[in-house]
This record gives sequence, C-alpha cells and structure tokens, in this order.
Amino acid sequence: MRISRASALVPLFILAGCQPSDAPQTDAGPPPGSDFESTAFEFEEVVPGVYHARGTGALSVGSHGAVIVNEDDVLLVESHISPAAAYAVVEEIEALTGKPVRYVVNTHYHFDHAHGNQIYPDDVHVIGHEVTREMLESGASLGRSYELFVGRLPDQIAVMESRIEGLQRAVDEAEDEAARAEAADLLAAFESRLAYTRNYAAGQDALVPKGPNTTLSQRMTLFRGDREIRILFFGRGHTGGDVVVHLPQERVIVTGDLLLPGLPYMGDGYLAEWVETLEHVKALDFDWVLPGHGDPFQGKERITYQQDYMRDLQARAAGFHAQGMSYEEAAAQIDMTDHAEHYPQIRFPGVPAVAVQRVFELLDDSLPSTPPTM
Repeated sequence: MRISRASALVPLFILAGCQPSDAPQTDAGPPPGSDFESTAFEFEEVVPGVYHARGTGALSVGSHGAVIVNEDDVLLVESHISPAAAYAVVEEIEALTGKPVRYVVNTHYHFDHAHGNQIYPDDVHVIGHEVTREMLESGASLGRSYELFVGRLPDQIAVMESRIEGLQRAVDEAEDEAARAEAADLLAAFESRLAYTRNYAAGQDALVPKGPNTTLSQRMTLFRGDREIRILFFGRGHTGGDVVVHLPQERVIVTGDLLLPGLPYMGDGYLAEWVETLEHVKALDFDWVLPGHGDPFQGKERITYQQDYMRDLQARAAGFHAQGMSYEEAAAQIDMTDHAEHYPQIRFPGVPAVAVQRVFELLDDSLPSTPPTM
C-alpha cells in the first residue's frame, strides 16, 4: 500500500494547529529549501506499521528511509539530504500517524542520509555508530561523495540559466507558431528544473552537519511497546560505521546503502571487508529488505550477487594496481559485464573511477612504508 501526504490531507489540516509538544519542529517554521508543492514523500506499508519512505520528486530528499510506527511514537531511519527534507518527512509522518517522532537512526554518515539531523531537538534520540558521529562532527560528510553529487550545483544552475536565455530568444524569434510552441515547452521545462535546483541549493546552504546524539559500537536494542528494534553493526562496508536496523518479529531489515537492489556507491567503502559484513547480514532472519535507494525487495539472493561483484571488482582492480596503472586507466579497462545478468545497468566495460580510486587508496595504505629487510 502506498500512501502520500495527499491522501492524508484531512489529518494534516487537523494536526497543523495542534502539533505534539515534543515534536521536532521549531517555531521558526520550515527551513530554507522548503519551497515545493504537493508532497515530498510517499510511504509504502511493507508490513503493518512499517513503511518505506521515498521522495516524490517535488523536493530533493536524497536517500530513501523507513518509518517504524510504535505504540506511542515513531522511529525514522535516515534524516535525508537537508534540514528541509528532514522537516518535510517529519511533518508528513506525523500527519499520517498522529504520533511524534522520538527516534531517528542514521545508517551511516553520508550527506544524503544524515544532513537533516540538525532539525531535531536534544530530546529526540538520533542514533548512529560512533564512526558516523565522528565523521559528521568532523565535517567528513562534506567530502568526496558530497563534492561528487552536490558540489556541481552552482555549475548546473549556471548552465540552466544560460539555456533558458537561449530558449527565451528562440521563443521571441520563432517564425511560426509550431516552433514557438516547441521552444516555449522546453523553456517551461527548464524553468521548472531551475526552480527545483535553486531550492535544492538553498537547502544545502542552510545545513550544518550534526552527528547523532546517541551512539553504539556494536548493537543496541529498543523496546517500544510490543515492538523490538535492533540496531546492529557488523563491520565496515559502505563506510566505516554502517548499521542495519532489524525488526525480528516483523522479519524486516533496513540496510541503508550497505545492501541495495542495484550497485551502491563505493567511493568511501571497504570492498574486501564489505563482503564479510554482508555475510553477517545474510545470517539474520528476515523476509523484507528496505534499502537506502531503490524499492523494497525480498530474499537473500541479492546479497550473494553483491558479494560476487565486489570480490571480482576488488581482484580486478588489485591486478591493475599491481601493474602500476592509474586508477582512471584501470577504471576504464575493468570489465564487469559478466555480472550484467544481475545488474542490467552494466552494458559495457568500465566502472566508476571513484570505486577504483578507493580500492587503490586502501591498497596503498596497506603497503609497508619501508622495504622489508632480508
């Protein structure tokens, strides 16, 4: 069952004037970057009381998340890409459930999963691994992955502005109605995209990375009414501090980017250790996986697919590293098309350079600083 805020308009209006006193919203209202229409999220109820939350496209929200509705409160997995996205998901969840958000879990430190933390007051438990707190508090969430995906926003805005100027000239100078209409349609599309991107950029300008206020090193268990919620760390993988949320009675796991239906970003990962970490995930009892990107899925086959891919990528990258090749050259030559059966997006040789760069960095770090003596 999929539910958007549009289907919950009546409870939204009722709650608007009587938000729970312990709700995370502040008197300041929505944060910068909250200029959007309709709804920011849709919610798919995977099992009773457990929803997969994903963006509708009206607002840039980054990762997908999970909503666990307890007897008296709600636990959210992920705070998303900005304060605006975090504010929107809280508003929409509280409209849907009528219960306050009291717990938030960061599965890891990446910006698209944890840059909404700052909207939560101290009495909301924002939970994450010790490494996740360290990375957010040190500013590391503004590093490689952030620059790769967000750092280009000013350039993207400039390109769109230039394109809009050209399309406006095309509209003004069109010699017939058909050409004018075609150019006008393109102009409207670019103007809409520019407004969306400017709003996204405004939300990024307003953020201050903030780490979890409650941390774990290995595991934590919450008991909320009849619901048991386990938060588990099995080892390094997508980052140095990925946690999995496990609902043993409901047979559901929430995996962040540790396990996805497709291939995850590997630029901050530990491929050799990631494979073993997934082996521990495979040992859990579950039927449903709620991933950080992509749709919920069932079964454990995709764990094996991802492990096989990562073993092969690690080995092939290491082979090129041993030859003294640059990571850019290696990335262009590594052929993973033998995994295309499980990852249809693989159509040609070549892999993301950032994944090979990361493998090379870890291999370089493992080399002795001085030659061994005989």
